Amino acid sequence: MKITAVKSFPVFPGWRKNLIFVKIETDAGINGWGEVYTQYDRDPAMSSHVEILGKYLIGRDPFQIKYFTTMAYDDYAQRRGSLEFYCALSGLEAALWDIVGKACEQPVYNLLGGPCRDKIRVYANGWSYKKHEPDDFARAAEETVALGYTALKFDPLPRPWRTYIPREHEKHAEKVVKAVRDAVGPDVDLLIELHRRLSVSHAVTLAERLAPYEPFLIEEPCQAENIIAIAEVRSKTHVPIMTGENIFSKSGFRRVFDHRAADYINADVANCGGILELVEIAAMAEPYFVGVSPHNYNSTSLALAATVHASAVMQNFIITEYFVPFEEFCNGLFPGQQMKPVNGYITLPDKPGLGLEPDEQALLAHPGKPFPLRNLPYPKDEVM
Repeated sequence: MKITAVKSFPVFPGWRKNLIFVKIETDAGINGWGEVYTQYDRDPAMSSHVEILGKYLIGRDPFQIKYFTTMAYDDYAQRRGSLEFYCALSGLEAALWDIVGKACEQPVYNLLGGPCRDKIRVYANGWSYKKHEPDDFARAAEETVALGYTALKFDPLPRPWRTYIPREHEKHAEKVVKAVRDAVGPDVDLLIELHRRLSVSHAVTLAERLAPYEPFLIEEPCQAENIIAIAEVRSKTHVPIMTGENIFSKSGFRRVFDHRAADYINADVANCGGILELVEIAAMAEPYFVGVSPHNYNSTSLALAATVHASAVMQNFIITEYFVPFEEFCNGLFPGQQMKPVNGYITLPDKPGLGLEPDEQALLAHPGKPFPLRNLPYPKDEVM
């Protein structure tokens, strides 16, 4: 069996950003699908990487997954990684696993060592989009929990994103978290997203403010490039710390473990290098007693499926991300898909490969679109 074609499908789901799906075709009539992580206007560069990297796959055996990812980094990228490179590589890698699973008539997780669990816990995200006031967060949280979710992630800080913030922003964040906790009760897990924005001092102060509301974790309090800073935050608060969505490949995560910077890591299967890379990163985390909570600001279809298959074989898997606003759109693209959470869990799919097959005409009917510029001016009266 040889690869004959590689195609990308940029799609606009009607909310936030474009999605990019990739298709790999073979001369055996078995096609594989994957998904690329995207960020607003950076998706054309990611599609371009898919196209160029795809040329390196033509004529190759789709079973040679490890060889392809190694060659792509060594020879194509010449050991110079980037977000766009790793996103494209991850989508193609998942599509190769989809082909292999279909050819072997096995779910991908059975080819990775077999499952450690029969269902995957998820937390809801996207439910708090454009919420500002504490009461708005509280009502949206109640509605989301009523759908069956037992864990919620949200960013309680007001915009703009700044490294040094006024005390009013800290107070506002505390009011938001308190409102959500009061609304959903003590048994729902609250994951606090900080988007890599704060200095160490602000991150520590905020963590201590939020500690009485028992957050499950705080995600990326400081810039991901500064692992020492994140480690310092972890050393000064008892609230668990998570980082990793901005870190690519096993090499990038070595510093996290060496510096004991995190209690959890949240590598993303659609940008860390793919399914096997995510599994290997999780294996690296095991001896350090670091849990894995995969990031998934992707669709609720192919990237989610890749996450579920990888998570199934991790001994140290904790919980993964589910973007509620993408659900209805993705259900329309993937008839009969098995990635629907029930009471906060997704049951492992039993179909070969990743277990999903899109309606290509539906993909073509929702082409990707450009977005407005996102640079925000500094207010003249901004005081830290």
